[in-house]
Amino acid sequence: MDERSTSHTDPSAETERFEEEQDAQRQGKADRMPTPEEEAVADRLPKSDEAAEHYREMAERGAHQEGEGRVD
Repeated sequence: MDERSTSHTDPSAETERFEEEQDAQRQGKADRMPTPEEEAVADRLPKSDEAAEHYREMAERGAHQEGEGRVD
C-alpha cells in the first residue's frame, strides 16, 4: 500500500483561516452560459402553472427558514 494515500496532515489554524476566507469569496457559477439556440428552445417550452406555484412556494419557504442550513 502506498504510504501517501494513508497519511494525513493537520493543517495549521492559519491555513484553515486562509482556506475559509478563500471559500467565502468563491462564487458558484455555471460551467458555461447557454447558447442563443439553447435559450430559444427554452423560451419555446410550455410553461407550467403548477411548476411556477411550486417555485413560489419554495422561495417563500426558504425566505422564512430557520435553524441549521440557513444562509444569511
